[in-house]
Amino acid sequence: MTGAPRVHDLALIIEDLDAAGRLVRVRGEVDPRLELAGVAAAFEGTDQAVLFERVKGHTAPVFTGLYWSRTLLAGLLGQPEPTLAHYVTGRIAQWKARPVPPVVVADGPVLEVTEKDLAALPVPVHAEGDGGPYIDAGVVIARDPETGVRNASIQRFMVAGLDTLHINIDAGRHLGLYLDKAARLGRNLPITVNVGVGPGVHFAAAAPAEAAGADEDELGIASAFHGAPLRLVPGTLSDVELVAEAMYALECEIVPGALAEEGPFAEVTGYYAKRLPRPVVTVRAVHRRAAPVFHTILSGAEVWNSVGLLGEANILDLVSRQVPGVRDVYLPHGGCGFYHAVVQMEQRRAGWAKQAIMAAFAAFPPLKMVTVVDEDVDPRDPSDIEWAMATRLDPDHGIVRIPRAYGHGLNPGFPDYLGTKVGFDATRPAPRTPEYDRVRYRAVDLDRFDILRP
Repeated sequence: MTGAPRVHDLALIIEDLDAAGRLVRVRGEVDPRLELAGVAAAFEGTDQAVLFERVKGHTAPVFTGLYWSRTLLAGLLGQPEPTLAHYVTGRIAQWKARPVPPVVVADGPVLEVTEKDLAALPVPVHAEGDGGPYIDAGVVIARDPETGVRNASIQRFMVAGLDTLHINIDAGRHLGLYLDKAARLGRNLPITVNVGVGPGVHFAAAAPAEAAGADEDELGIASAFHGAPLRLVPGTLSDVELVAEAMYALECEIVPGALAEEGPFAEVTGYYAKRLPRPVVTVRAVHRRAAPVFHTILSGAEVWNSVGLLGEANILDLVSRQVPGVRDVYLPHGGCGFYHAVVQMEQRRAGWAKQAIMAAFAAFPPLKMVTVVDEDVDPRDPSDIEWAMATRLDPDHGIVRIPRAYGHGLNPGFPDYLGTKVGFDATRPAPRTPEYDRVRYRAVDLDRFDILRP
């Protein structure tokens, strides 16, 4: 994978992964109900994505694993893995400073075939307790009914019929605000659901609201990753565009006030999201490539990495502006990529770590926990973090509790989006004293010695 990253087209991504030896091809027939996800789970977290070539009852293959390895993702983007969050921060900063808006072109691969319903889509049932098949890697494009500003987001859709989906919209999302505006105006809300897109579009859709405001067309973030304007094609039934290089694009509308049961669904938390009445989506047209690949995501490491990278980038950007000495931010998988941030900093004055805790919570509201460590602690090493907490955390003064704070509704610790947040100052006391200096060994060149290994 040399030259400029080819991340605007999933077909090229699959081709590049295959050429790099990072694609597992499953050639035996798999059942999309439970079996496909069961096989995929065996490869979750490895440095290889998976392509299911024969899916029972369907002609289109299914692809997964694009985001479950940062090594894989770093290779596609042509970046060192440890600096991925810095790279994402840079792309978002570039978009803010020199935005390159999407361009609308007359035609694109996604319009090669148009079908009337969802019958041909190989939508899998992932986990044993899921309420049905789920489209969970689709990027939703909508327009503000009042201003016309485009918004991109990632939502989960339960397939309830050949032309019916039930959608979960998290509280506070721009899509929910658009639906409320449409209700006040007495209109339906047209949307498109774009399945099989590259990381640039995915990252644009996953960008936190703190990084992209409601009045900004965040799809321009994708252009920053592509190195060229994102290509859209006009909708055939509304003024909402489709991603030109998507594998599938569904033209849909949401009728305000129409609700039906959605869920359960195996979510990022490792728990099942509850079955509750949620908005109904009517599918009006299904556009696709002549030879599409359906993209699905397992709600584990893939979400922890993809959303975690965006969260890290936003925290790193905003906290660095407010607190001197911040060097790195990592959202570990144990915190589901949403709920725990480890902030590495060089603290030269007492109190800076607590400032970093408060700034991190403000930068990424889904967080439940923030741990701040010194620059000599690896924020990606759980043992190193535990060492810092065991030897540097002062329980009397280093723990910050924020009761009844707004959090993420999928976290069972935040029923109705309210719960207690906690920060841990696991840094050495300031001003520094020698008692907290770590043991170090001299770096040596092993090639100088005649070492016989077993």
